Amino acid sequence: MHRIKVIFRVTVFLIAGLFLHYVLPQHDVVQISQAEPRRTDFGSFNRWFYAQADGGSVEMANRDIFYIFAEKKKTMLLGFVPRDAMETMVYRNEDTGWIWPPYFKFDSSNLHGQATVQARKSDTVEGGNWAVVTHYGWRIPFLSIFPNAVSLKPVDGPDVRIIPWFNIFFFVFLIVGIAFIRAMWNQFRERTVDPILDSAEHRYDEASAEIAEQKGRVSRWFGTWRKKS
Repeated sequence: MHRIKVIFRVTVFLIAGLFLHYVLPQHDVVQISQAEPRRTDFGSFNRWFYAQADGGSVEMANRDIFYIFAEKKKTMLLGFVPRDAMETMVYRNEDTGWIWPPYFKFDSSNLHGQATVQARKSDTVEGGNWAVVTHYGWRIPFLSIFPNAVSLKPVDGPDVRIIPWFNIFFFVFLIVGIAFIRAMWNQFRERTVDPILDSAEHRYDEASAEIAEQKGRVSRWFGTWRKKS
């Protein structure tokens, strides 16, 4: 039973961790090379990883989606340790609207314009097309799943330091909230649940004792008949 509880808790922890890793904002320092719209067809599985149609548009089986093509430094340890090597990164640029995740993004066209201008800087300014792309989601090539770019901020170069303040505050509030809920539950259990369980256990013990007493009386009554016989 203990092993089942451990497996269940680990499974819940992994699912929650993957969910938060997908929806929480991530920041990439990239060198943008191109931004263009492409007609995209959706499969039965990867459709779940795309947002709704842009605000004011009709939902269709396929549609034009803005994409941002860039290069970024490879990283290790969940992105905390940068490396010298570069890798190609592709972002989709879709409105999230009012649905989940709650980024309330309605300006995908404006972001496409920003990405286009940033990409053209490579032709006029040496190394001037570096930017910080804030996004959520994963890049899974064999399923054609792309992270969704939320915002873009030009920077001077690839060595800029990014502190994920939102994620830090989110996890602080999450830990405080879990601790608060746990304390409330423990207090509720001590005041309400435990007394009820103790009362039920006491009544069960009394009933068991009474049943045992009745059995003893019946056994003694049968014993008197055996002596007479």
